Amino acid sequence: MAAPTILVADDDGAIRTVVSQALGRAGYEVRATGNAATLWRWISDGDGDLVITDVVMPDENGLDLIPRIRGIRPELRIVVMSAHNTLLTAVKATERGAFEYLPKPFDINELVNVVRRGLESPRSAGDFESGGEPEETLPLIGRSPVMQEIYRTLARLMGTDLTVMINGESGTGKELVARALHDYGKRKNGPFVAINMAAIPKELIESELFGHEKGAFTGAAARAPGRFEQAEGGTLFLDEIGDMPPDAQTRLLRVLQDGQYTTVGGRTPIKADARIIAATHHDLKQLIRHGLFREDLYFRLNVVPIRLPPLRERTEDIPELVRCFLARAADQGLPWKIIDNAAMECLKSYSWPGNVRELENLVRRLAALYSQEVISVEDIQAELADASPAAIESEGKGLSQSVERRLAAIFSARGEALPAAGLYERVLKEVERPLITITLQATRGNQIKAAEVLGLNRNTLRKKIRELNIPVIRGAK
Repeated sequence: MAAPTILVADDDGAIRTVVSQALGRAGYEVRATGNAATLWRWISDGDGDLVITDVVMPDENGLDLIPRIRGIRPELRIVVMSAHNTLLTAVKATERGAFEYLPKPFDINELVNVVRRGLESPRSAGDFESGGEPEETLPLIGRSPVMQEIYRTLARLMGTDLTVMINGESGTGKELVARALHDYGKRKNGPFVAINMAAIPKELIESELFGHEKGAFTGAAARAPGRFEQAEGGTLFLDEIGDMPPDAQTRLLRVLQDGQYTTVGGRTPIKADARIIAATHHDLKQLIRHGLFREDLYFRLNVVPIRLPPLRERTEDIPELVRCFLARAADQGLPWKIIDNAAMECLKSYSWPGNVRELENLVRRLAALYSQEVISVEDIQAELADASPAAIESEGKGLSQSVERRLAAIFSARGEALPAAGLYERVLKEVERPLITITLQATRGNQIKAAEVLGLNRNTLRKKIRELNIPVIRGAK
């Protein structure tokens, strides 16, 4: 039996060579070209068992070639690779019928695995039906590896109604992801309805979700539809689902199980017809262990989990984000600004406790309040220094959450057996030593200044330095 033939089209000769050699070692026959015309001729002649194509080629866009290929050979699998790795590219590739999308640079072993899956996996009758082409840029920005994986996941979910759970810190863009899933999904012609569980009084959540009948409770002067009813045919985004009270969790679980609900004070079941997307900044597994979140509801919601990385994990995206926010500010009538290279490096070195939202607010402030066109590193440092109290408060919350997770892990790992005595002192020492060490480094060993920063008596600080065996800079006060 002859080996499958893989057709490769990329205008970069080095990529053609690397891909051809890797596929050849995997046992495939390979034909490679640097233009779309030759690829089209091969396909028209009936050659090839799978196609790998770049997007940007000298004579035609590879994405535009996909519908033509599917028109004459709908069974032929197509793998798209591109250096223009945005969410829009991933969505277009999926919508037009690509089997897989790989952003450059890619892992060559992953490409070989994709080829194997493309040749071996069965096709369903409705595979890769082409949808309408997006006409505007999606609100997700970044080309870092972690964002590329998110783009690929979102592109695969666009044509489904699967329930999605988005987890990420405040300011990472959870609602933007939910909106992207809706605006480019199969329910895009229906409404997108969002409800923030943390912003609604506990006693009103069920009415907000499911609606109420006239006279259902004091003040219910008329029937009011709930968010499920408002989202019919579209998407219901349940933001901060971890803050949902237990009684409402039980009712939501019943809706997800039965596919129908009743209004508060009503008796007639109503069919639930909305895609559910939930989001939280909490560790829901931790809440489950503490009895604050239902485990069965978690599994109903967590069908497809998506973790949004904090900005500090994708700092290479900051220049692109800044350019986008500057352009938005200019579109809204604010003066155009330029961030010089040193200032940009300063932005990349900051921890961003408020994530992308904090960055956007900073950029808008720079555009509105600074008269000069070029923003310097001194300007950035001044702004970030002014923001430091909020940053410390936010980072303190993150530290508390990290300690909580660490302690919970210690107890859960031991089952019913409690940790050895002295846990309180051990934890304090683990926190105290790095805190004092870093403060001394920041004050260049000046113990008087360090004691002032820490809010300790100088003698107390000296005692802790001795007890914790912290090295002291010689000659420092």
